[in-house]
Amino acid sequence: MTTLPATGDSITFRKTMTVAEQGFFTGITGNMTKSHVDRAYAKSVDLPDMSVFELAAAGLLTTALGRLCGADWRIGNFNVAFGASFPVGSSLAATATVTEATAQAIDCTLTIAVEGTETITGTARMVPLKG
Repeated sequence: MTTLPATGDSITFRKTMTVAEQGFFTGITGNMTKSHVDRAYAKSVDLPDMSVFELAAAGLLTTALGRLCGADWRIGNFNVAFGASFPVGSSLAATATVTEATAQAIDCTLTIAVEGTETITGTARMVPLKG
């Protein structure tokens, strides 16, 4: 097993969410919510563009967790709160920070900042892949 990360260790994964990725997520999930797939509708309800799928954005946190904890760990618990919608084309910074690490679990806080504003928050518990 790899070395445990220490309390306070943190990783940020940055990505701009694109229209192409929005289309892929629609195909994978079958989610056809108008604000996510119809640009004209989104603008008609005063959004600047289609809204990024919340779970696609939260998925960026799993990348940060994987890079922080390593290949010997998997998600045991994942809890996030979505503070606001944001448009396709937004740049996101997904950060995972270790709050406690033992051989049995690694606990982390999670945040996603969109264009510098914290929008998604949560927690995760990583558990050993085997066992």
